[in-house]
Amino acid sequence: MKKMKMVKNVVLFMLILVAGTVIAQERIVSGIVTSSDDGKPLSGVNVIVKGQKSGTITDYDGKYKIKAASYDVLVFSLPGFEEKKILVGTKTTINVALAGKAIQVVEEVAVEAEMDMAISPGYPSKKESGRAKMSMGAASYGARPYYHPEPQNWNTEEYATIHDNIFHNPTRNPLSTFSIDVDAASYSNIRRFLNNGQTPPKDAVRIEEMVNYFKYDYDFPEGKAPFSVNTEVSQAPWNKAHRLVHIGLQGKEIPTENLPASNIVFLLDVSGSMNAPNKLPLLKSAFNLLVDQMREQDKVSIVVYAGAAGIVLEPTSGSNKEKIMGALNKLQAGGSTAGGAGIKLAYKLAQENFIEGGNNRIVLATDGDFNIGVSSNAEMERLIEEKRNGGVFLTVLGFGMGNYKDSKMEILADKGNGNYAYIDNILEAKKVLVSEFGGTMFTIAKDVKIQVEFNPALVQAYRLIGYENRKLNDEDFNDDKKDAGELGSGHTVTALYEIIPVGVEANVGNIDPLKYQVNKQPAKGKHSDELMTVKLRYKKPDGYKSELISTTIMDNNKSLERSSDNFRWAAAVAEFGMLLRDSEFKGNSNYLQVMDLAKGAKGNDVNGYRAEFLRMVQSGGLVAKK
Repeated sequence: MKKMKMVKNVVLFMLILVAGTVIAQERIVSGIVTSSDDGKPLSGVNVIVKGQKSGTITDYDGKYKIKAASYDVLVFSLPGFEEKKILVGTKTTINVALAGKAIQVVEEVAVEAEMDMAISPGYPSKKESGRAKMSMGAASYGARPYYHPEPQNWNTEEYATIHDNIFHNPTRNPLSTFSIDVDAASYSNIRRFLNNGQTPPKDAVRIEEMVNYFKYDYDFPEGKAPFSVNTEVSQAPWNKAHRLVHIGLQGKEIPTENLPASNIVFLLDVSGSMNAPNKLPLLKSAFNLLVDQMREQDKVSIVVYAGAAGIVLEPTSGSNKEKIMGALNKLQAGGSTAGGAGIKLAYKLAQENFIEGGNNRIVLATDGDFNIGVSSNAEMERLIEEKRNGGVFLTVLGFGMGNYKDSKMEILADKGNGNYAYIDNILEAKKVLVSEFGGTMFTIAKDVKIQVEFNPALVQAYRLIGYENRKLNDEDFNDDKKDAGELGSGHTVTALYEIIPVGVEANVGNIDPLKYQVNKQPAKGKHSDELMTVKLRYKKPDGYKSELISTTIMDNNKSLERSSDNFRWAAAVAEFGMLLRDSEFKGNSNYLQVMDLAKGAKGNDVNGYRAEFLRMVQSGGLVAKK
């Protein structure tokens, strides 16, 4: 009897011991993170194990998946919301509602009726297939994402210096010449700063990219021209005595099914600097969205770089999405940054699989921290210029914060005949890679330049708002060897000029009369009712000779109240940019004025981008009061 009791006790002890061991073992914990205010899912929430480096982020539907033990504490955080900590215990499903911080909300962002994609970073099983041509540990199969906290007071972000364009006298400087810009990286980067309660660096604020973040209701092109030209003149909101000229281009929209076949090489940074939830894990989720857009006739390859560069995925049909996503989800960050070697290998792979008449493109995703091999801006610029002539274009997607190298990434995109976007959350990834897929990936016109001639009979002075790093020499306009901006399928491009009319009191600089040439007087006669002439040059994507479009602009004295939603919205965004830059040309601008102007011009805001802008304006006003 005593032996039986003793055996039972031993068995019971063993069961307790086994149960405790099982409970303590790591397992997959999953769930959904929502807002406690409205119950809607929250994407981009950082989910980490307290005291450890493992972590992930929530996807488009607020879902997450992470490995944790019973004694682990999960930490849920998102800028603008209260942090939450939860002990795992015996749970395998943990749903969390985060409460928003006490900030007054101007207006709720509209959410699309249907979420057509849900990506969960998850963890791949050991049975998932894939092949890597590399010896480094950066592409470890079965690896989970890791979180490496940035040092709190360490910031090495880099931005190219911007000096606001000044007013010019059209008698002395009758021409203004610049390259178009469809990039929008500056806007989402500014949003990142404001969401964190910070004022963005002045040089991070590129006004033309803020304005061009939004689509406008322009007329679509007719005939053979790849884009239409739309113009409007009204009052400048920050100085009612000045005029504001709005020039808008609308690119021809090509249905996805009619787009040419694609040969796309994903060039992914998996170096140690990508070790954060808003870097490599977000990159994986973003590229899963892009893969979902691929068709059977499209080819996808993956090149990664860290301490060295290697091929993770040979060219694969876009119909084999499981294989492509499997290769993506197995990537892990670690090592230094051989960016130059990665770019060279990606171009080599793209050229080997070149599709005649197709879309041949490298999609680079990085925080821009190149520190081994070809690393200076000048060297990288020459490399990209050399390769773009082979017909392979470059799209650049930026991720992360703390060591973000905006200046390098902008140069890469500009010189690679491509565009540049900053991905701060999964919703931005969806905008760039799904909603605007054609514009991001398919070029309909390249080397697009604008040259404006002002009539000194009506214009005392003029100033181009933004485009400071896109200015060209006047002689470059007719030089087909000079590189300029690219326009994608369905893209819109907007440019604004501030005009000081003749007769308006202004202090725009005093220059002595010229000694060795005639001091011109304002022209009068048959063209005296023309404010300006706008000329545009562009090439076909595979062309070498440019074509010319020309139009004249009159000023019919339209008041700001009678101007279009397009005009007032672009003016509000530009005014907000001048406030963030604390521009000497901001006039009587203020945040309340921007808010009122934008509210009245919001229009049909299907995706909620304009409502989000209103919240950013409010955040900017609050941050400015600090």
